Amino acid sequence: MEEIIRFDSVSQYNAFNQQETLHPLVTVIDLSTANPRRKTSQYMGCYGIFLKDVVCGDLRYGKEYYDYQEGTLVFMSPGQIFTVENDGELYQPKGHALVFHPDLLLGTSLNATMHEYSFFGYQLNEALHVSRRERQIVLDALGAVKYELERAIDKHSRRLIVSNIELLLDHCLRFYDRQFLTRETVHKGVLSRFEELLGSYFMSDKPKTIGLPTVAYCAGELNLSPKYFGDLIKKETGQSALEYIQFKVIEVAKEKIFDGSKTINEVAFELGFKYPQHFSRVFKQRVGQTPNEYRVFNHLN
Repeated sequence: MEEIIRFDSVSQYNAFNQQETLHPLVTVIDLSTANPRRKTSQYMGCYGIFLKDVVCGDLRYGKEYYDYQEGTLVFMSPGQIFTVENDGELYQPKGHALVFHPDLLLGTSLNATMHEYSFFGYQLNEALHVSRRERQIVLDALGAVKYELERAIDKHSRRLIVSNIELLLDHCLRFYDRQFLTRETVHKGVLSRFEELLGSYFMSDKPKTIGLPTVAYCAGELNLSPKYFGDLIKKETGQSALEYIQFKVIEVAKEKIFDGSKTINEVAFELGFKYPQHFSRVFKQRVGQTPNEYRVFNHLN
């Protein structure tokens, strides 16, 4: 079994990269100052933001590769394991890393809003591609954090460090919004494949054997992480991925209700609902009528 290097603390990550620990909960590293290395699998017990400057090994999460080229940002959250590969040869990493322990955020406003930065949950082929100007904004933010680390720690240090991290994350939200727009053609293809996936799903026996399609299932079939997939669908359609799935379910349900030979319970089970009451509740929420009322209204009784 391949050895996994664990980074449960900032000091462990600093030691791996031959860096002095200036603060126990956060570090900024110029990776070009680290020693050359070979393929490694690493467990992150901290948050990590990595800016890659040059081609220096492929970054893999599980069996898939990040869309990780020169001028890209990758975000890691605690608990992730990733692999850097380079055909077994020594390579010199070049780029910048901001690594911070979750404890740094305790008692801060950022701790309550970290869930809003959903890109920490992006996994497969979903890195942030930054322009030259955006890259400089990232470097300026890292420089601001590093400036605070190189000063003597005082009562202002933590607040200023966390404020600069939050500012960087807010910039990254904006950059991702821009990327969703500039890659609109690619994303339209995902939306089209999503629609085809739902169509083929309900034409198969999967609803009866698996149940209703989930966001995680659809994302996996499209080789996307659930969070990235959810954000993409929201930006493309204005609906959440779950709302979009429910819309498709209701459209299929309307067709099945037209078949007067089937009971409403049979329709519910064919769609993948475990309980007819759940189907009726969802249908009424979306249509404004119960399935039976809809059938009667359309003279299908």
